[in-house]
Amino acid sequence: MGGVSARLEDLPLRADLVGQTPYGAPQAPLPVALNVNENTHPVPPEVADDILDSIALALRDVNRYPDREFTALREGFADYLGHGLTRDQIWAANGSNEVLQHLLQAFAGPGRTAFGFGPTYSMYPLLTRGTGASWVAGTRAADFSLTPEDAASQVNDVAPDVVFLCSPNNPTGTPLGLDVVEAVYEASHGIVIVDEAYHEFAPHDERSALTLLPGRERLVVSRTMSKAFAFAGARVGYLAADPALIDALRLVRLPYHLSALTQAAATAALRHAPIMLRMVDEIVAQRDRISATIEALGYTPHESWSNFVLFGGVTDPAQTWRALYDAGVLIRDVGIPHHLRVTAGTEDETTAFLDALASVGSAP
Repeated sequence: MGGVSARLEDLPLRADLVGQTPYGAPQAPLPVALNVNENTHPVPPEVADDILDSIALALRDVNRYPDREFTALREGFADYLGHGLTRDQIWAANGSNEVLQHLLQAFAGPGRTAFGFGPTYSMYPLLTRGTGASWVAGTRAADFSLTPEDAASQVNDVAPDVVFLCSPNNPTGTPLGLDVVEAVYEASHGIVIVDEAYHEFAPHDERSALTLLPGRERLVVSRTMSKAFAFAGARVGYLAADPALIDALRLVRLPYHLSALTQAAATAALRHAPIMLRMVDEIVAQRDRISATIEALGYTPHESWSNFVLFGGVTDPAQTWRALYDAGVLIRDVGIPHHLRVTAGTEDETTAFLDALASVGSAP
């Protein structure tokens, strides 16, 4: 059969999805890709060998369905997180986005509202709308920070069913105090999600929102293996919460949603957590080097507890982005006026970015 292919607008798409665009950062085969906050360090060889051995063992039984409850992996996450957590308080899925999707499927949906403080992670509204819920964006101070009083007031005014708190915030890197989490929780009647995807890059003495879980059955702390664990390609995210909340997620997950190979790979990586996390300090050093150098070039780096730096003072972000692209360096225009964002990579990648930015010219 010939003829012209159908267009998206020719299909009976859900009304609330008409006009929406899918999530996606530019992908390009450039020598230095620092645009999606990956850990650009490779998995250490000794860890990779153990992962391969674990996958090989799992392949022997790949004709059977995997452990639906991914028991060994949940135990591994509980041990890694500490704080007295048990496997009954752990959930995991194919990347942190699926973890968040499960939460929204269980606690949002048609007629309900999810809320976050913009600018923040752009997948939150997309995931929310995908479940048929409404998204409401709150505001931040000029430096992208939040105070407990302002955050609680905004949540109280909206009365959302789900609140997202990104800690530290993406795409700005801004720290989030636990006093903000406590205030938002008290002001809310719904689920409060603290997204700690970048927590490992925060100062070592900073407390996690995991310390707030006891006695707060509506609080969720989500994490990912994509960043500090250099496991972005494996697609593994997880969360900690009250066991009753974990039960709610079983109502919406697909059967056997985590493959046996994914479970084997992630469990093996967790066995080597200290080795996998050695690169964090080096990444933090490169992040701080980026901040200091771009400030010397006349730009304005924002405080970051993540593995990236958002910097302002960019007269024409599109032009600067293109000049860096032409120099073989890919960073991210996140849509904040006069700002760009760059991931902290290896020392060589950082040098390549800084040299390219300097060649573009200092900020006015």
